[in-house]
Amino acid sequence: MRTSLIDPAAISIQDSVVSFSEAISLSTQLLVKSGHAKASYVSRVKENFERLGPYFVVAPAIALAHAAPGEDVVSPGLSLLKLNQPVVSGALENDPVSLLFSLCTPDSNSHIELMGEFAKLMGDPEIVNSLLNASAESVIREIFQT
Repeated sequence: MRTSLIDPAAISIQDSVVSFSEAISLSTQLLVKSGHAKASYVSRVKENFERLGPYFVVAPAIALAHAAPGEDVVSPGLSLLKLNQPVVSGALENDPVSLLFSLCTPDSNSHIELMGEFAKLMGDPEIVNSLLNASAESVIREIFQT
């Protein structure tokens, strides 16, 4: 199940970012790079953040950036931007963020399904800890393949 959850081409580790908005851009651009979304999806996710705030910071150190299903989504996808130096999102709880996932889906059914798989995965403290301590993209890929 984990192998299908995240595209290996949609994983990146950055030392640091200037802002949470930049982190959102980088994470959603991974969905574009891996062929799951069109460039306009990046703008839609950033607009959600600007309009609604950091509502997608879902757990300590973890965010799930996303927008509603739309025509700019090619296929269901999940990306991960791991930050070695966490970034403050502005969320009252769960800041700072080290693991910024981005999700895209073309329809509501796959949106709910992918979010459920994500929740199950992030509900495992061992997996979360392994991701937080991963030092290379290859290590993260390995975590998702086991």
